[in-house]
Amino acid sequence: MDMKRPVVDLEVGWQVMLAGVAKLKSILDGDGVQFTPDEYMDLYTLIYNMCTQKPPNDYSQQLYERYKQALDDHIESTVFPSLNEKHGEFLLREMVQRWEKHKLMVRWLTRFFDYLDRYFVSRRSLDSLKDQGWSSFRDLVYHKLKNTVTTIVIAMIDDEREGKLIDRALLKNVLDIYVEIGVGKLDFYSDDFEQSFLKSTTDYYSKKAQTWFLQNSCPEYMLKAEECLQKEKDRVANYLHSSTEPKLFTNALFELITRRTEEILNKENSGCKVLLCDEKTEDLARMHRLFSRITGGLLPVSKIFQAHVSGEGLSLLKHATDAASSRKDEKKGMVGMPEQDFVRNVIELHDKYIAYVTNCFQGCTVFHKALKEAFEVFCNKDVAGCTSAELFAAYCDSILKRGGNEKLSDEAIDETLEKVVKLLTYVSDKDLFVEFHRKKLGRRLLFDRNINDEHERIILSKLKQFFGGPFTSKMEGMLKDITLAKEHQSKFEEYVSNNPESNPRVDLNVTVLTTGYWPTYKNSDINLPLEMVKCVEVFKKHYQSYNQHRKLTWIFSLGNCIVIGNFDAKPVEFVLNTYQAALLMLFNDADKLSYSEIVSQLKLSDDDAVRLLHSLSCAKYKILNKEPSNRLISTNDLFGYNSKFTDRMRRIKVPVPPIDEKKKVVEDVNKDRSFAIDASLVRIMKSRKVMGHQHLVAECVEQLSRMFKPDIKVIKRRIEDLISREYLERDSENANTYRYLA
Repeated sequence: MDMKRPVVDLEVGWQVMLAGVAKLKSILDGDGVQFTPDEYMDLYTLIYNMCTQKPPNDYSQQLYERYKQALDDHIESTVFPSLNEKHGEFLLREMVQRWEKHKLMVRWLTRFFDYLDRYFVSRRSLDSLKDQGWSSFRDLVYHKLKNTVTTIVIAMIDDEREGKLIDRALLKNVLDIYVEIGVGKLDFYSDDFEQSFLKSTTDYYSKKAQTWFLQNSCPEYMLKAEECLQKEKDRVANYLHSSTEPKLFTNALFELITRRTEEILNKENSGCKVLLCDEKTEDLARMHRLFSRITGGLLPVSKIFQAHVSGEGLSLLKHATDAASSRKDEKKGMVGMPEQDFVRNVIELHDKYIAYVTNCFQGCTVFHKALKEAFEVFCNKDVAGCTSAELFAAYCDSILKRGGNEKLSDEAIDETLEKVVKLLTYVSDKDLFVEFHRKKLGRRLLFDRNINDEHERIILSKLKQFFGGPFTSKMEGMLKDITLAKEHQSKFEEYVSNNPESNPRVDLNVTVLTTGYWPTYKNSDINLPLEMVKCVEVFKKHYQSYNQHRKLTWIFSLGNCIVIGNFDAKPVEFVLNTYQAALLMLFNDADKLSYSEIVSQLKLSDDDAVRLLHSLSCAKYKILNKEPSNRLISTNDLFGYNSKFTDRMRRIKVPVPPIDEKKKVVEDVNKDRSFAIDASLVRIMKSRKVMGHQHLVAECVEQLSRMFKPDIKVIKRRIEDLISREYLERDSENANTYRYLA
């Protein structure tokens, strides 16, 4: 049976709908009873029927308009009057409640009008019923009260900044209205609240910063600033929108720190320099945390740090220089205890401030650079005529030498050596250090003065790690030579035992070295005693039996001998160098010899003769008697065997006044530098073919700066020399441009 659906009149249907709206209001106010499923379906069906009737009874457009009108009427009659009656926090609470009820009301009504929303609204591309519902609240409530609400919210936040307790949940709910009312956009939140809030923040902290800075020291001010910044961050987490955090933080940071950077750092009696002097590590760490948040903020802090470290280093330098200058004139220019103490103090200073960089400044690059530049200032200055390269080499020698000043465990030695190598990165003349270290390494190895070879290998491996293979290749060869020398000695001892007729009747130990690895040593053709000559000939014969194509050059100045002196009281063993032993053995055949006789028989130079005779007749052990009896050696002196000599020791080492080899080391290094500059210039020009003077010099300096800082004048001289040797030529059109001649 076909039954027609009765037509629902607009006014009749709308009256039914209004009754449903009235019940919904009662429910939201807590007075009504929830809709039953039948009531809900009746209202939904009513809207459906009114929207699906054939024209002219299709009331979709009218229902769409009356939907919004119903919400507007409710707001104007009930919501807005209730809000107008409230003030302060009460207004905020009422607004939050009314907004929550309004959202619920819109949600329920959109369910009743669901068919209208899904078909009529979507087909006409109209605003959704939800958007229409929210726009009612926005237009009739939000826009009228937003300024008042914003003022109340900002006042509450300022109260919280002053230490008062506020209802954070309420603020979050209010600010959520600013966000939600924008329907997915933050325009209302930003324009109507955030801008005013940020301006008030600026004003608040501008006044506070001025007051705090006058009343507090630098550490106290920074502590308050850091606490405020953290509270602003917490404020965002508690009730502000997350998008506000960077802007809020920037505003507060600008007023508290950025605007007052110079004043904070240089505040009298408590600024950054004072914190460094007083070792206030916690305050320095706080300063780093605050200033790291400012673009370029750490640079002025690092400059103060650099100046402070440099000042402390220069103070150590002055103290060491004053102590060294007070020594006797004959010891000036030589490395002594004040210089050794300077290196030790520099290591301690570096340990201290590298800890600052790591812990206080979080390993920040700008502070590593500041520390490097600060140490470069005083690590490249001389101490009483001794270069830093020489000082570091002498300090390593004292650590590695058996019986040295530093009584350290194996672990402490390794750790100290690593620290010295790190400090070497600040020294510009690294090649000079290499030469001094090589000289001292040679003496340690040849005279068995090193604690063990493993420590020598450790420092070489560290040097190689920092500066590359060429830096250590010769010294590695020296260690290899010492190992091979033991094999040569074993072969020699086997040879002597198998050939009794060749036995020199002397315990002979020969160390065979490779010329290219070892430093050059002063040597002279001294006339050896027959006993020593026989030793030389025996070893030479043995060595050439398996190395015919290698030439042996004897360096007697590095030799040691044990000679027994038979005195009236008792025999005494003397540990001497080869020259001292040869000189004393002259007195086996003569009781007295003049200076000239000794020189002619041994073929000694005057310098060597004076040093040797002084060590044997004028020093602590007077093995020879000297006429006249004074401490000066002259060509008219007469020397005789001191038969009355005695000492409580049975074995005595007789030292020889040291030769200052510094001048020769420096000359050798300068010569090597000339070769290095030539090689660098040729290498650059070979790859570039044509190059301007300034660029060539700059690239040469850059290439060589890893080992030493080349002098610009020397580079210019080497360029001229290469031109004269036809490696380079000047450009015909520009004298400041060079061409490489293949």
